[in-house]
Amino acid sequence: MSEAPQILPGSRVTLHLSIRLEDGTEALSTFDEEPVTLTLGDGTLQPGLELAIYGLSAGDRQTLNLLPEQAYGLRDPALIQQMPMTDFGGEFVPEVGQIIAFAMPNDEEAAGTVLSVDEGQVEVDFNHPLAGHQIAFTVEILTVEAPPEDAAKDA
Repeated sequence: MSEAPQILPGSRVTLHLSIRLEDGTEALSTFDEEPVTLTLGDGTLQPGLELAIYGLSAGDRQTLNLLPEQAYGLRDPALIQQMPMTDFGGEFVPEVGQIIAFAMPNDEEAAGTVLSVDEGQVEVDFNHPLAGHQIAFTVEILTVEAPPEDAAKDA
């Protein structure tokens, strides 16, 4: 009888997760929804969240309190930008709290949260919304598929 596979880099995992902020506010939860299926290392989870589930197996459930540095990072003041209203084009008027997708020079998108709109200027925060927060990260592991043999050799 073989032992249940543990989560390793490259494992395919189906899980439920919850992220709560310091004040108990639930920022994200899949416990009342469909579970998430991902391959560790594919970018679905922040690296610190991936580290938190290494070694777990199907049936495991745990809650870890993670510092900002372990989760979504510290807030970077350099990622708060002042943009002229004309950058938003025509009839569109950004509103405080709105999250907008911006096209980047490398053809990727970056999400920014509007902090203020004042006198033709828009202040946009490109930090992850959970940056700077200590979080409680709860996971329930439903299934674990071992990484492919060739991935295990490369690791």
